[in-house]
Order: sequence, then structure tokens, then C-alpha cells
Amino acid sequence: MYLTILMCNSTIMLITRIDSALQTPMYFFLSNFSLVEICYVTVTIPRMLMDLCTLKGNISIFACATQMCFILMLGGTECLLLTAMAYDRYVAICNPLHYSLVMNHRICTQLVAACWISVIPVVIGQTYQIFSLPFCASNRINHFICDIPPVLKLACGDTFVNEIAVYIVAMVFVMVPFVLIIFSYCKIICSILKLSSAKGRAKVFSTCSSHLTVVVLFYGTAGITYLQPKPNQSERIGKLLSLFYTIFIPTLNPIIYTLRNKDIMVALRKLLSKLVG
Repeated sequence: MYLTILMCNSTIMLITRIDSALQTPMYFFLSNFSLVEICYVTVTIPRMLMDLCTLKGNISIFACATQMCFILMLGGTECLLLTAMAYDRYVAICNPLHYSLVMNHRICTQLVAACWISVIPVVIGQTYQIFSLPFCASNRINHFICDIPPVLKLACGDTFVNEIAVYIVAMVFVMVPFVLIIFSYCKIICSILKLSSAKGRAKVFSTCSSHLTVVVLFYGTAGITYLQPKPNQSERIGKLLSLFYTIFIPTLNPIIYTLRNKDIMVALRKLLSKLVG
């Protein structure tokens, strides 16, 4: 599955760069999203594979903090990139005459840079805050990654402030982007319904459905993990959800985006024909 994620996302990045038909803001964001996915799974899966092979599962505090920091940073970047992609679709469908002006290359680059940079100070601060807590109980993390809920359970003393900080950050980087995406798609749906051509409506729905599917899968699992009250959190369900958004969703994302997108399928056929020829 790890090799599949690497291969599929690398292919998307390659074809969006070399195919002139895919030199648009939508595919620029998709290329960056694929890069985030590669980084995200590389932070978690190789470590899991090593633990499965060695059957040891030992990790230092520094390595655990580093893994948590990168998981949160890349997860937050993914949330913001999905929001930028929704905004791109909103401008393209609701304001098509202003699209080339609003979504020029400079604006797109600035949006992507903001998605990457804005999460860094918040995540570093939160990771430092969590690992500054005293850990005097068990040293066994009942999880396969260093995520916030299982690490907080090992801390001694009052973790109320840390939990509040987690909820605030989750609201800012999960719920607010999700609300903006839903608002964008409400506007998009209203615009689509005004189209007189059934073929035109079907084409727009096809373009947006892949992005909306990824949004529902990713935000659904991430929201349950980080916004659920601590007493209600089941460790088994938590591990299952983490497995879902760290492995299964990144595996499904390239498939969703390629199979539901005619432009990418055409670009793939052109690339394959060049390689075979």
C-alpha cells in the first residue's frame, strides 16, 4: 500500500507538470496535495513497517515528538489545501469570467505557501506543550503512531489546558476549513442547478465529486479523532480511525482523483503511449 501511494501520487505530480493541458490552478493544487500525501505517509508507514518487522516497537521521546509534529503539520496542510481546492472550484464555476484574473499563478503559489507555512508555528508550539508534560505513568503508547490522544493518556497531572488547546487548534484547522468548503459547495451546487445544459451539469458534478469525496473521508475521520471528548474516546476505535486516515485514505485519494477525472486519464494514456513507443 505504501508503494502504491508513492507510485500513484508521484505519477499525478509528473503528469501535472509535463502535460500542457493540466497546467491549470486545479491541477497545481492537486500536485501539491499529492506531495503532502507522500510526505504524510512517509512519516508514519515506514516506522510501522519497521516495528512490524522487528516486533520491538521502541521509540525515543524525541522521535515520538518529531513524528507527532510532522503528522499534525502535514495533516493541517492537507486540510488547508483541500480548502484552497474548494475555493478554486468555487471561482471557476461561480465566477468564470474572473477566474484567470483571481486564480493567477502568483495567487495560487501564495495560497499553497500559506497552507504549508501557517501551520508550522502552531504545530511546533502544541507539540512542545504536550511533551513538556510529566510522563510518570506507563511508557507504553497504546497505538501504532505518536498521535495526540494516546500520548496525552500517558501524562501525569492535569491535561485540561492541553486538551483545550487541541480543541482550539482542531476547530481552526479542521472545522473552519470544513465549513468554508461546505459553503463553497453550496454556492457551486446553486450555480450548477442554474445551468440549462444537462451535459454541462454532469461535467461540473463529475469535476467536483472527486474532491468532495476526499473531503468527506478525510474531515470525517480527523474530526472524530481530534474533536471527540476524551472520556468518550475508545482506544480501539481511535486506532481504527487513525489507520483509516493515515493509510487507507491516502491509498484511495489518487484512485478517486484519476478514475473520476477525464483530463488525468487522457494525460495518463498519453504518458503510457510515449513510454511504450
